[in-house]
Amino acid sequence: MTDQPVTYALTNGVVTITLNRPDAMNSLDIATKEALKDTVLKAAEDQAVRCVVLTGTGRAFCVGQDLKEHIELIRSGSDDALFGTVPEHYNPIVTAVATMQKPVIAAVNGVAAGAGASLAFACDFRILSDTAGFNLAFTGIGLSCDTGSSWTLPRLVGRAKALELLYFPRTVPAAEAEELGMATKVVAAADLEREVSELAQKLATGPTVAFGAIRRSIGYSEGHDFASSIEFEGEMMTLTGATQDHQQAVASFVAKEKPTFEGR
Repeated sequence: MTDQPVTYALTNGVVTITLNRPDAMNSLDIATKEALKDTVLKAAEDQAVRCVVLTGTGRAFCVGQDLKEHIELIRSGSDDALFGTVPEHYNPIVTAVATMQKPVIAAVNGVAAGAGASLAFACDFRILSDTAGFNLAFTGIGLSCDTGSSWTLPRLVGRAKALELLYFPRTVPAAEAEELGMATKVVAAADLEREVSELAQKLATGPTVAFGAIRRSIGYSEGHDFASSIEFEGEMMTLTGATQDHQQAVASFVAKEKPTFEGR
């Protein structure tokens, strides 16, 4: 592993974006946020990428804002850098994660706190090690929530539970996170890499445009009424109906063969 704060590794259509500050529990200082923004935007635009995995090194997935740097910025009176980071870094990062036209998996190898938890919530799937957990730590330091958790968390656990978890931060262990709907699946720590790899390969060999269209349709429906949502579904059906993957899948069905999707 390099000394870069974020690494980007593409293999067989799957890109793994790894937060790589294990000694700081993958907390997010300015350099790491800049690197993470660059990598998620690169993954969103890279036509060779058909599935994205977001994970961390060491014993944490990501504990959110680097508080050591935060304190230094407070002491230096750098208000622009202190709170400008939300529109400059956190919002673009989570928007790219939530809206890119390809599936995204959070491989949660350890604790995910604050913005780290929020990033995981923006992914399609959250596969957790049984030693992992979530902590909505914001009010513990007197701050509101960010990185999209006001939008994603209620949709995972409901409004009442979201308010409880945000008002009274605690570490929600993996098993409870699965019960609440915060985790897609919990696996033994030793099995995390294999489980994520199997899911990522399944997604990377699937109909990428269709996956992206479903992502868009779900996102659209959450802010629109039924009539508008089914109209948008029609647009996505037209889009995917024109793909090579659809044509190939129909031909394979007629031939009683398993289709091979190329993601276009």
